[in-house]
Amino acid sequence: MALVAGLGNPGSQYAGTRHNIGFELIDRLSSELSIPVRRTADTRLYEMGQGQFKGEQVILMKPLTFMNRSGSALKHALNHFKLPLHRCMVCYDDIHLSPGTLRIRSKGSAGGHNGLADVLTAIQSEQIPRMRIGIGNDFAAGRQSDYVLSSFTSDQQKLIDEALTSAVDAIITFIREGIEQTMNKFN
Repeated sequence: MALVAGLGNPGSQYAGTRHNIGFELIDRLSSELSIPVRRTADTRLYEMGQGQFKGEQVILMKPLTFMNRSGSALKHALNHFKLPLHRCMVCYDDIHLSPGTLRIRSKGSAGGHNGLADVLTAIQSEQIPRMRIGIGNDFAAGRQSDYVLSSFTSDQQKLIDEALTSAVDAIITFIREGIEQTMNKFN
């Protein structure tokens, strides 16, 4: 079993923004793997979909707790499904990478990302796989919030579309082969 969590903010006003690239990846995986993602009756913490891919149970989730409070939703899902951390991939935006760049790691610090910091605090560990998707950092001092909550330029969107296609392939590799093979193939 594998769980893939894409971090973002719920609500139509955030759709298509840089900070919601994790949600966009989950939407693409949902389509590619034919696993519908929707709100569950038993919790208001996340939208989720469950299905099979090549004999593996797959869970896709979008925390509904907003980006900087993603930890409680992910902790709930991990506990509910009794999943070890190494079978969960957390996917999110990164301003320290140029638009469209992917970086996959098996563990580590939050690197200044508040959403991941909340996840690491909630699960009390840095030993969780993560995929960072570069969104660039072309913003004036003090304007980071405006930048991450805005849409990509048309040139950036082309790079993001290519990155999301690669990210789907990387997640499929993670599901089938684990984190080490995924890092070897996609970093």
